[in-house]
Amino acid sequence: MNGSARRVAITGIGMVTPLGNDTSSSWETLIEGRSGVDMIRSFDASGFVTSFAAEVKDFDAEQRIADRKLLKLTTRSHRFALAAAAEAFADAGVEPTPATSSRWGCIAGSGMMGIAYSELLQTQQRFAPTGKFDARAMFEAGAAAANPMEFCRSQANAGVALLSHRFNISGFCNSVHTACASGGQAVGAALKLIRRGRADYALAGGFDSMVNPVGLGSFCLLGALSTDNETPARASRPFDRTRSGFVLGEGAAFLVLEEMSLALQRGARIYAELAGDGNSLSSYRITDSHPSGDGPIQAMRAAMRDAGVEPHNVDYINAHGTSTQMNDRSECAAIHAVFGQHAERVHVSSTKSMMGHLIAAAGAVEAAISALTIHHRTMPINANLVEDDPECDLRFVRDHALAEPVGVALSNSFGFGGSNNCLVMRKPE
Repeated sequence: MNGSARRVAITGIGMVTPLGNDTSSSWETLIEGRSGVDMIRSFDASGFVTSFAAEVKDFDAEQRIADRKLLKLTTRSHRFALAAAAEAFADAGVEPTPATSSRWGCIAGSGMMGIAYSELLQTQQRFAPTGKFDARAMFEAGAAAANPMEFCRSQANAGVALLSHRFNISGFCNSVHTACASGGQAVGAALKLIRRGRADYALAGGFDSMVNPVGLGSFCLLGALSTDNETPARASRPFDRTRSGFVLGEGAAFLVLEEMSLALQRGARIYAELAGDGNSLSSYRITDSHPSGDGPIQAMRAAMRDAGVEPHNVDYINAHGTSTQMNDRSECAAIHAVFGQHAERVHVSSTKSMMGHLIAAAGAVEAAISALTIHHRTMPINANLVEDDPECDLRFVRDHALAEPVGVALSNSFGFGGSNNCLVMRKPE
């Protein structure tokens, strides 16, 4: 990294996850090693080969979001995003004002499903009840007419538009859609935005909710999900020899980022310095990384080069660790290639073992966890790791959280379609 580049501080964190509806409860549950995976309650999933997921529980949007008019424009995942962003601003103790609004950026990773399952179902029932679409019915007056708000809610940029409107951000805005890498790439893009001087502050993160019949059914058809319906809390077991697929989750996380000198000037609490970002695109398969870990290797090396850190500087890696056979094997190969002999010393865990895979929100949530790991000097466990896989021979955090100082942490996110992201965070000086 250029020594004269502007540095970036993480000063606010907000989370809505399967482990808790805010940052403190999510972190506490994570460090205690308690799973957020259970049988699906939001709809009848008994007919699916997988009937469990990591759902957000007891989330009351009206308690968290006071603007009732705005709520009408939201999907379930948008509500997670708005709640997490509001918490991040309150946590940071800074927010856009009329004087600073244009110096704020907003970059959000959002999911693959733009329209809620319930709205798809209503559309079919109202306009194609026999299986044949009746266009005339969409324009009939009265209750049967189509609701234009469904169209507004389904737009790919709806989430970032809602966030920018709610929090009065009038500077750079962007929405990132790179599947499971979305949240991480959004945070990395915000880092570069502040470094370039295009913004002094940024709200960055990701949100998603695919725990619905279409989302669950799609991943079941791919054969990507664990089918351990008898023991859902043990179903996500990254790097375990018996791993059999990932667990679908939902949620959101947002970070408030500030140019370092501004954060120091106002005496802000700094969780960590966001120090590096690396990306690559694997041209192998839509759903898999190459067994050699080629794409992740490029992303990790680029992120560390960007941060100016060497392998021996890294203390902890929050792994992508989905609990699928190929992903975990590929990521371990990549870590060995990047870290060489130091791979035996760097601590590794996948927090998807307790909260499942939050898809577009995963990278943002795991970036937040990595910052908290540095701040609290505690590394979360890789839960459910019982049987060692000789192809996944890293120094995993097992059995209980590890209370040790963390100077540098990496957060990996690798997405369907081949997008790879790695973020580097550093203990603030």
